[in-house]
Amino acid sequence: MDMKLFERVCNTPGVSGFEDEAQDVVAEALKASCDEVTRDRMGNVIGLKKATCPPKRGKRPLRALLAAHVDEIGAMVKHIDDKGFIRFIQVGGLSVLSIISQRVVIHGRKPVRGVVVPDGRAENKDKVPALDDLRIDTGLAGEELRTLVDIGDVVTFEASVERLNDKVYVGRNFDNRLGVYCMIEAMKRVGKTCVDAYAVSTVQEEVGVRGMPAAAFAIDPDVGLAIDGSLCWGAYGDEHQKNTALGKGTGIYIIDGLTIGNRRLVSFLYDLCSKAGIPFQKNIGGGTDASGIQRSRAGVAVTTVGAPTRYMHSTVQLCHHDDVEATIALLAAFLERAHEFVAGGK
Repeated sequence: MDMKLFERVCNTPGVSGFEDEAQDVVAEALKASCDEVTRDRMGNVIGLKKATCPPKRGKRPLRALLAAHVDEIGAMVKHIDDKGFIRFIQVGGLSVLSIISQRVVIHGRKPVRGVVVPDGRAENKDKVPALDDLRIDTGLAGEELRTLVDIGDVVTFEASVERLNDKVYVGRNFDNRLGVYCMIEAMKRVGKTCVDAYAVSTVQEEVGVRGMPAAAFAIDPDVGLAIDGSLCWGAYGDEHQKNTALGKGTGIYIIDGLTIGNRRLVSFLYDLCSKAGIPFQKNIGGGTDASGIQRSRAGVAVTTVGAPTRYMHSTVQLCHHDDVEATIALLAAFLERAHEFVAGGK
């Protein structure tokens, strides 16, 4: 793994709708492997690596699409009271229990640090608070705070990537910066292709898959893969409630909350893994950008792949080095062989 790039991709803030800084990092990284890198009106970053074995004269190359959403869950300032305490709303699906007592950064006129605090009075000490019961405390009085922070400023959690041991990493937003990193690395590692290979870093997936449809419509791909975390069993719940485990290989989605994976494509990915010795696990997951690809224009064959990720939508998400490498290997193999899949369906 390129740890320097991995940390830059994961540590740069980018809450849904406010992804510009994170997209700058992605665009810069994609320039090393792509022939073209552009940004559309939604804010999606689109990298294109042109086919190295183009088709017969007069025909356009086939188009294969990789897509990973760059936006992370976070919060937004809703109200600042006279004492300087901030009420906030969620942007994406925050877990209340995971954000209590967390350090945050408010992206105002300049970054302001604070902490999320519950109502700690005796009568509330054993209650699970609602999001509206929490406050952000910056230590500043209201008058001073209002010169730095305003309603609508976004909030990210101050948790950077760390290595827990030789193989396992922890970070606040592996859903889905891990997928973005895998996509960038796959574009660097892919060899000869008979397809135009597109890598799209999408926006606003966490608030309703809003960026992907615009990019998919513009590209008009013949086949696509979304890249997102695979649900992974951790400290709680029975194993049957999740389908993948850390360190056992990349996850290949059969179905998610919004998309039924194309059955022939899923089988094609199984076959790629088996022939190349890439460890993989079958996964049933949550909704991803795959739905925004599948429903584009006349429809696209699509599914999702991604490294198992524990504790998604928390500030302590876990991933395993070997699963990351397996995901990158599968994505690169897919781009190199995507023309075979498309040809096999005609």
